[in-house]
This record gives sequence, C-alpha cells and structure tokens, in this order.
Amino acid sequence: MKRSIRSLVQAVTLLAGTLLIFVWFSHYHSGYGFSQRKSTNSTHSISNSSEPPKDTGSPPDAISKVGNATLLAQAPPYILAIMNTTDTTFPRLECPFSNADRYAYLIPPSPAPGTPRRPKYYFALDLHQSVQLLPRLLGSIVEAITFLGPENSVLSIVEGRSTDGTLEVLGSLRASIERLGATYILQTSALSPQAPGTDRIEALASLRNLALQHLTSHPETYDPDTTVIFLNDVALCAQDILELLHQRLAQAADMTCALDWTYVGEHPTFYDGARARWRASAPFQVFSCWNGAAVFTARPLLLPGGIRFRGRGDAECYQGGPALFAKDLWAMGYGRIAVVPAVNVAYGAEDARKIKALKGFAGRLLEEGDGVAKIGWVGVPPAMVKCMPGDYADQMFVAWDEGLSRMGVGS
Repeated sequence: MKRSIRSLVQAVTLLAGTLLIFVWFSHYHSGYGFSQRKSTNSTHSISNSSEPPKDTGSPPDAISKVGNATLLAQAPPYILAIMNTTDTTFPRLECPFSNADRYAYLIPPSPAPGTPRRPKYYFALDLHQSVQLLPRLLGSIVEAITFLGPENSVLSIVEGRSTDGTLEVLGSLRASIERLGATYILQTSALSPQAPGTDRIEALASLRNLALQHLTSHPETYDPDTTVIFLNDVALCAQDILELLHQRLAQAADMTCALDWTYVGEHPTFYDGARARWRASAPFQVFSCWNGAAVFTARPLLLPGGIRFRGRGDAECYQGGPALFAKDLWAMGYGRIAVVPAVNVAYGAEDARKIKALKGFAGRLLEEGDGVAKIGWVGVPPAMVKCMPGDYADQMFVAWDEGLSRMGVGS
C-alpha cells in the first residue's frame, strides 16, 4: 500500500494549526509537562581512566523555569514550520521526496491484539544554539516519524546552554509531537564540552549517553530490533533518514552513516577513501563513521555490559567519540559499518542547498544508480588504524584494538 509522506504530514499540520493558539496559551501559563527523569550522566559500562564529567544541568521538570518570556513568544512560528514542511516562514533547504514504496517495508506491522506496541525507532539529538536549523532538521524528523508511524517512534533531545530560543522552541514542541502520537523526551544539560579544563571527548560522550538514557535504562519497553537514529545539528531531508535506515537493513549493516560536508573555502571538503563506490552512490565499508547522521542497531547497547559512548582509556590514542564507539562495536562483533554516499548533509541551510545542488538529493542519486550494490563485508578489522593525537601533521598508525584488553572490552 502506497503511503505519501507529504499528505500525512499536511493532515497532521491542519490539526496542529487549529489547536496551536490554545496549546501555546496553556504552555505559557502552566509550563512544559516534561517527564520527571533527572538529567544525570549514564554510567559507562566500559571503565575509563577517569570519571566522566559531572552534568550540572536541569532535570526535565525544571525546564519551564528557565524559559525566556521573549523567546517563548517567538516560538509559535517555529512550531508551525517544523510541523508543516511547506511553511515558508523561514528559509530552509527544499526537500523533494520520491519512491516512497522503497521504504514502505520499514513500517512495523501492527502488533497482535493484546500485545503492547514497542517503539522501534529512537531518534536522538544533542542541540545547542540551533534555533535557525530547527525547521529543517526537526521538520525532516517529523516527516520520517510520520512515515514510519508515530507510535513506533521516540524523539529524545538533550538541549544545552542555548540563548537563541532553541530551548523555548523544543519545549513548545512537546504538545505537537505527542498529538502526532510519538513519544517525546526533552532534557537539559549545563555540561559544556568547550569549558576550560573539560575533556571534550568525555563531555560529548556524556551528552550522547544522556540522549540515549531512556532506551538504555528501559530496554524492555522497546522492540528488540530497535534502531537508533543519532543526528547532529545538520540540514537534511526525510528521505536521507529513510535511506540510511533502508541501507542498514538492505546491507545487513550494524551502522550506516551519511557524508557530512563543510565549506572551508569555495569548495566542499570531505576525506574520500572509496572513490569508485562513492561515484556510483554505492555504500562502502569503513572502520568508523558518524558524519552528522548515524543509524545503528541498539543491540550492542542493550546487551548485558553493553557499550556506551566514552572517553579514551589510558592506553589509547586520543581520538573522537564516534571512533571509540566504532572500535567498541568491532570488539563486540558489530563491525559492519558503512557510509552511504547518496546521503549528503551539511551544517547549515545554505551549505546544505549548495551540497545538494552539487551532489544531488538521495532520490535523484538512487534513480541514477539505485544504490543497492551489496557490500562485500570484511569480517575482521584492519590490523592498524590511523591516529591523529595532535594536529593534522601529527599522524601515526596504531593497532585497531589498542588499549581494549586493559578495559575488558569484547572479552
């Protein structure tokens, strides 16, 4: 049965627009009804050489107390823009959508009578000073959730230290997401990865774990095959999200990632290690990836002693959190990690428009090359991987599993 993503979203938008004034009035005067979990850091199941940074942020029930009245008053147009992708109040990347049939199988079947439905898609984000990006970023998430089935989806966001209205928009969004039928979890954190004396990698790991907290703390309430969709503050389309989900299943992958681009100068840059498959828009295997948008199975997080995002151990080369996460995935036997070159994202609306014009939207690329060429998976990690502990000139090769035996990972 064909399912049009845009018609579904527009139907929901009509109801949202009708009730927006009432909802906004009740929110403004009574505060946001967030869940009552405290914003504490998740405990790492893989021990580090030092304790993770302490999160001094506000628990969800205190979020309404820190909203700025002026910024709260500016939130309603953002809510309308997020819930209605045809809204033109704010400039944003225009996203065509094609070939919905390609993704129809991603929609879980209805559970048997008397059987509770357990969410299968867990959207996770850490956001800071992102209000201008919210109409496109969250609008695409809402489109994807609507397509996949709101009852099958959870949206978990950790907001931190924003002064541009990000918190106020996210707080005001709750009623619309819940009216859609999805579960919405919003927490705040005062933890700053850039704070003096703070280990940036450990701080980012703590924030990512906080976004995953409900999933890892209550695994029994989720589908055993839950997929995590972890997104950075990027401009992307709903079809980008669905294509990453599709390729994870079609390729029998443990993790799939987009390509994220940045404009340092006139031309976009990204390090390329698999040119032939890239040119054909075909997914290719990598040791690790993140690239602004990562989709991965939740199984290694939910197993006894499951992995978490973490900082580096004493015997490990200094490296980013996603690289450490992938390293732990390999150690636990989840090394089918791939980049999907048909999915291109950028950190801003204008850069996203340029990269989509240059590289193409996922739908057009798939029409040209289909992107279904199967990956010839390599079952063992490379013996050595590159480490860059300092600047770009400071590079060396180290054993892929450097330091893991001392932490008991994969044993």
